[in-house]
Amino acid sequence: MTDRAPSEVLHQPGASRLGVRGWMLFDWAAQPFFTVIVTFVFGPYFVARLTEDPVSAQAAWGSMATVASIVIAVLSPVLGSIADQSGPRKPWIAAFAAVKILCLSLLWFAAPGTAMVWPLLLMIFAMISAEFSIVFNDSMMPRLVRQEEVGRVSNTAWGLGYLGGMLVLILVVAFLAGSPQTGLTLIGIDPLFGLDPSLGEDARITGPIAAGWYLVFILPMFLFTPDAARGLPMRAAIRFGLGELRGTIRELRQRPGITRFLIARMLYQDGVNGLLILGGAFAAGMFGWATIEIGVYGILLNVVAIFGCLVAGRLDLRLGSKIVVLVGLVLLIAATAGIISTGPGFVFFGLVPLAIEDSGGLFGTEAEKAYVLFGLLVGLAFGPVQASSRAYLARSVDIADAGRYFGIYALSGRATSFMATLLFSLVTYATDSSRIGMATLILFLAAGLVLLLRTPYPANRTAR
Repeated sequence: MTDRAPSEVLHQPGASRLGVRGWMLFDWAAQPFFTVIVTFVFGPYFVARLTEDPVSAQAAWGSMATVASIVIAVLSPVLGSIADQSGPRKPWIAAFAAVKILCLSLLWFAAPGTAMVWPLLLMIFAMISAEFSIVFNDSMMPRLVRQEEVGRVSNTAWGLGYLGGMLVLILVVAFLAGSPQTGLTLIGIDPLFGLDPSLGEDARITGPIAAGWYLVFILPMFLFTPDAARGLPMRAAIRFGLGELRGTIRELRQRPGITRFLIARMLYQDGVNGLLILGGAFAAGMFGWATIEIGVYGILLNVVAIFGCLVAGRLDLRLGSKIVVLVGLVLLIAATAGIISTGPGFVFFGLVPLAIEDSGGLFGTEAEKAYVLFGLLVGLAFGPVQASSRAYLARSVDIADAGRYFGIYALSGRATSFMATLLFSLVTYATDSSRIGMATLILFLAAGLVLLLRTPYPANRTAR
């Protein structure tokens, strides 16, 4: 164990109900970036409409995630350790929020024909800023609620995030995104503000919308959620924090349960990240879905995700975080296998042929309906896997260690995530098949599942 900075004093966690709710609203504020920008609207637009080469665009989108993941993996534990020593998390969140909001706002200028490099650079900086903010926000949780409550609070906050993402998606498909065929939105009106789908404005507007949403709804956390007390001056905090990080890495050798959990989470989170980053773009490339289809698909997934998180919160309280994560991983593996087995006119790799006629309307072919069903299974599971993983670690570390361990936790979620997206890109390029590229995600999910089976719960206990 390393020495602690003078500011690190163990205390019983607890915050007012308003403070806890302010913290939970961070997920509500942050999720539309991942839901609308990364997965369901801007990402598919980048792949299907920004350029005329969907395969290369999808590989470039995966490469963007790879670059961001490497930066996040390297710097997250460093920043977490420094934050433990300097004390307050809110100044860090505010700084990264400013970068994220600026980058998202500039996505409006990513019109069709724009060189791919500019929106990719904006996405890299936005993703890095988003993930760093999450590190600092997550590390606040052990100070706010008792250990027996963290699973319920974490899952509820995650479900609240999906609700926020779903509401923004509904706004987009109901009022802003016009059909390429009719020019009308899902509810049959012209897009508001005169947005032109042929210029990608229905997708590009999601950048400023997500930026504004984030700006407004992180304010309750800043106003009402208690922060850690001020610790060392920044220069001393950096010096002490880097030493603390080295000590944490050495300390993990004496904490095999936590080490095993972090490695397991590193593996299965790679698969989860891949599904989040690539799932919507994969569907857009396969079926030619426009913003309306992708948006409705995302809404359906978010409705199921909210339900999944609410149920998982209760199960986490009764059965523990480990059981919730394990069940979620089994569902994700089954869903991913179903997704990659589906194509125009077939499911289960052709063992079950499907009619190719389009009945009209949304998801008009049988293959599209099958894809949606598998997607709903993803929606049911990926929220609880992530929320209960967060609770798993919160139950396994001391309050004063939260920053440095959640920094390592972020590292475990990103250390090899570039391998998942990189492997996807390499396999997609080599085979000219994004379906085969998506199949590589199952390897990461399954490996994490197997390792987690032999991990103690909480992770600071001795494995039997």
